[in-house]
Amino acid sequence: PVRAPYAVKDMAADAVGVLDALGIARAHVVGASLGGMICQHVAAHWPQRVASLSLIMTTSGSRRLPGPTLQARRVLLARPPDGRLETLVAHSIRVFTTIGSPAFRPPPDELRARVVASVLRASRPAGTARQLVAIAADGDRTPLLARIQAPTQVIHGVVDPLVPVANGRDLVQRIPGALGDFIEGMGHDLPQQLLPRIAQGIARNAQRAS
Repeated sequence: PVRAPYAVKDMAADAVGVLDALGIARAHVVGASLGGMICQHVAAHWPQRVASLSLIMTTSGSRRLPGPTLQARRVLLARPPDGRLETLVAHSIRVFTTIGSPAFRPPPDELRARVVASVLRASRPAGTARQLVAIAADGDRTPLLARIQAPTQVIHGVVDPLVPVANGRDLVQRIPGALGDFIEGMGHDLPQQLLPRIAQGIARNAQRAS
């Protein structure tokens, strides 16, 4: 067993706390990667708060499902040698290039600009480490999936090296009434070229709530 000071279910409770603070009774809930794991908890433990659910490139955490490729695992666990901006940017570019969508590569200048903006906005290596520990501690969420009542769509890249597509197909099979959109050439990122398709899928799934 892995013990985490801050659990995935805690993150889900925080999300529900934001809805409480904003006075929102029900919401269309969308989560990608770790966000999708958090959303599974929200939908299972607070079903009355979730109008629809969209899960992007995520997993139930079942150990019988395939995990990251060796290359993706290595780049995810690697740490930059120092905290200088250029070092952090170079490291992040390596990560995104390794796990990203091979069919939808952004221009190098565009990728660098996005990474620089992200690092300047919030670079918290200790927070990232705590997130990884929380994922490991959360274990298998399969028992939660049958409790999800909201209309659900699963969006997943067919060539995702970090969370292989079998994880997304498994979610579709286990969540009652779930639909799947499995995108050729997409890895573990949200390419600009695919944002209209992803947004339209979220909107169609939200319409099922009515």
